[in-house]
Amino acid sequence: MTAPVDRLRFGFGTNGFTCHRLDDVLTVLADLGYDSVGLTLDHSHLDPFAADLPRRVARLARRLDRLGLSVMVETGAPYLLDPWRKHHPTLMTFPGAERRLDLLTRAVRIAAELGSPAVHLCSGSSPKGVPEAEAWKRLAAGCEVLLQVAAENGVALGFEPEPHMFIDSVQRVLDLRRRLGEPDLLGITLDIGHAHCVEELPLLDCVRLAAPHLVNVQIEDMRRGVHEHLEPGAGEIDFPPVLAALKNSGYQGPVSVEIQGASLDAPDVARRSLEFLKAAEPS
Repeated sequence: MTAPVDRLRFGFGTNGFTCHRLDDVLTVLADLGYDSVGLTLDHSHLDPFAADLPRRVARLARRLDRLGLSVMVETGAPYLLDPWRKHHPTLMTFPGAERRLDLLTRAVRIAAELGSPAVHLCSGSSPKGVPEAEAWKRLAAGCEVLLQVAAENGVALGFEPEPHMFIDSVQRVLDLRRRLGEPDLLGITLDIGHAHCVEELPLLDCVRLAAPHLVNVQIEDMRRGVHEHLEPGAGEIDFPPVLAALKNSGYQGPVSVEIQGASLDAPDVARRSLEFLKAAEPS
């Protein structure tokens, strides 16, 4: 049995700081006392298609090291590949899957350079008219290729169940793992708000189900059936039992606040969120 951890390591996602330069985001988070940053690859902070990407990544690695921040690379930018359609194309889109695979491959290599232990990803929606069995086949084929890249770079994958996507529950991530032969490098990103919002299982059961494979945790408040990311304390989630379950599971990765709509008030949202979560964390 995995031993409980002494304390959780809290982070904040850069997709809640889109009005700030990345250097300033990191400064604010370090000054507030965060341990980690959830770095969403996007045009506004770190564009994975930038011509000078190696220089930017090397500079960012030095900056993170100086500030004492760990990093989790995330790939949930909704319009990075298509300005009209969210999270498109996906690994299930033919033609087009090669563009998603290219992005995810770049993300794995960036993660290796930055010392990120994993890369977050989600499935997107299944293409219209594609039978579920075919969608599973396409998704698994793309993941098989990506797992080879992950193994070459020593980086895990953290697959996130996302509301209204093809993979929308912890159980479906476990189903994907089974289809791929239970690879060690295919882990789970658990979004606490999403689990409360849409999972059939109670939230604490979702934590326990995901715990053996957790590589990344995102956290925010939410209301049942309403996919809106809220500050901790503004929704329905009872946080102390959730944080206790994460600690007792032995999870040692980041617990990153995920509030995409925070940008106009980002420093204060980040401050209030950290204060709330530290107060809610059982000693």
